Amino acid sequence: MKPLITIFFTISLLLLLLHIPISISQVPAPAPIPDSSLCNGIFLSYIYTTGKKLPPHLKNPLSQPYSFESILSIINNDVDQLKSWKIFVGFNHNEFLVSASNAILADGTTLPAKVGNGTVFAGFPTSDLKSAIETAGDLNQMSVQIALLGTQFGVNAINGSQTPMPTNISLAMDGFSCLSPTMEAKNVMNVCCVKDPDSKLNVTVEEFLPRRNGDLTMDYDVLRSNDNEYSAKVTIANHNPLGRLDYWRLSWDWMREEFIMNMQGAHTSVGDPNDCIYGRQADYYKDLDFSTVLSCKKRPTIVDLPRSRANDSQVGLIPFCCRNGTLLPTSMDASKSISAFQLTVKKMPPDLNKTQLVPPQNWQINGTLNPDYECGPPLRVSPSQFADPSGLPFNRTAVASWQVVCNITQPKESKPRCCVSFSAYYNNSVIPCPTCACGCPRNPSQTCSATAPAILLPPNAALVPFDNRTSKVREWARIRRQSLPDPMPCGDNCGVSINWHIQSDYRRGWSARITLFNWGETDFADWFTAVQFKKATPGFEAAYSFNGSASLDGNTTIFMQGLEGLNYLMAEQDAAKPSKDPRVPGKQQSVISFTKKQTPDINIVTGDGFPSKVIFNGEECSLPTIFPSSSVRIDAAMSIWSILTALVVLVLTQQ
Repeated sequence: MKPLITIFFTISLLLLLLHIPISISQVPAPAPIPDSSLCNGIFLSYIYTTGKKLPPHLKNPLSQPYSFESILSIINNDVDQLKSWKIFVGFNHNEFLVSASNAILADGTTLPAKVGNGTVFAGFPTSDLKSAIETAGDLNQMSVQIALLGTQFGVNAINGSQTPMPTNISLAMDGFSCLSPTMEAKNVMNVCCVKDPDSKLNVTVEEFLPRRNGDLTMDYDVLRSNDNEYSAKVTIANHNPLGRLDYWRLSWDWMREEFIMNMQGAHTSVGDPNDCIYGRQADYYKDLDFSTVLSCKKRPTIVDLPRSRANDSQVGLIPFCCRNGTLLPTSMDASKSISAFQLTVKKMPPDLNKTQLVPPQNWQINGTLNPDYECGPPLRVSPSQFADPSGLPFNRTAVASWQVVCNITQPKESKPRCCVSFSAYYNNSVIPCPTCACGCPRNPSQTCSATAPAILLPPNAALVPFDNRTSKVREWARIRRQSLPDPMPCGDNCGVSINWHIQSDYRRGWSARITLFNWGETDFADWFTAVQFKKATPGFEAAYSFNGSASLDGNTTIFMQGLEGLNYLMAEQDAAKPSKDPRVPGKQQSVISFTKKQTPDINIVTGDGFPSKVIFNGEECSLPTIFPSSSVRIDAAMSIWSILTALVVLVLTQQ
């Protein structure tokens, strides 16, 4: 036995002396630097390196998954620095990107993510590329290589024996023009981008990028910096006249193992130190009581504080804080279009330096029944200035500042969250919101039809929840001698619905009634709605229960909000007799008058009196595709009511 042990140790010693590794794993060789010598600009290259078929093995070749590995390169051969570079890659094989080194997705999406319709990469941690002139040709400072790993689908079925390449690569930055990509080999795509001489933008960048405009901007200002922690202020500003956020939720990714020690003016949705206790943070901060740490999540979610905490000495006392997550548009109240909070951030090695500051990445913000926002990466801008807290007449400058720009977007798969129904005095039926306007059940065929058109409603049916309308709808169809589909159409599934009713039409003017219904469980304080017309807006006179104005976007939109006492749209609640009666939606209503003096050719009956776009709290609502018909007999009682209403409106307008 001893000879065998001696032989084993002898062989091991020889292997160590000869530097022969016992493990068979090898470090992959670095990707070759593409030849960019013919490009006097920004050179981009995409190299497909390898791929293989993945399980499960499917009969449908279009659904078969394949892995892929690629190298995306950017080299700055221009005379100037390239600040905050961004590259578009036109993926077209339903790609699912698992990882990307040295880059993040510019729209704030966290990997892994679907990128099959193409995506834009932004540099991280190296977002700026120096030129050859200022580095003596040092490629480490001039270029970045991004290793991509992901999954593609149906590669062989689509391309046969061809390499699955993107349709295009280009620099996704204003002020540059890219040539058509060229294929240097079946797996290599190159393109050269140069400054566009026709562009009005100055792409010769100074020390800091200029601040940019957007529907919503967020500033990340470092106010105080120590070796192992810093204090930052986040300011969210709404710039869109019709954009808005309610109960906003902000999330981002920490990229350097940072964690949040405490906050003022906002709070994380979950306080959890466990990721630190079981991570590297506990090894470094051995004497820190982690029970006092606010959040150790890599991707925390931050929410606003209620108004009652604005003057709280521990968590409040931050200007513009504690709005309960509401960001109003500037057209309503500019002072309530800003939200702010502060946080203390603990850093981790090797970033233990006062000047080593890395902002969080992949910012995303959303609200309740609000538009979707797409946010870009943080851009380094000139340091912000703040009034000195002592009250002395001078400003203090932030240690460092970054700006995140977000714009309202409408993803293809997204659905509206509100809808509109149409009705008129000259027709007995209400044209309801479209079927599944705000989405449908996952298996609608089992209970209702997602394709059947919505059924006309009697006027009283619009006042009750969808599930309680069936008997009213069936009786209305029987009276009108109309057949009903089987199964019945699904509901609109919208949290808020708006009824636009043409109330009168006479020689000198006309009137409408707008009614807002809240079918959800969330109250809406300081709500607003905006209606856009093709012809009617110049004739707007007054909204009698709302505060209305027609001063937005070129005299096509009427903006309305509740007067004091009417600015709260309550959530749905139980009726007086819950066991007998259906739940009651929150409701607000107003009559709106119009004159025909400025719109003499307007034809109410043919549809000119119905809006072409309706927005509630910044969210565009779904509209019916048809208008009420004037061919239906008008009930005598309804005619008398319309005449009386018209007379009342006429008297009011003469006063």
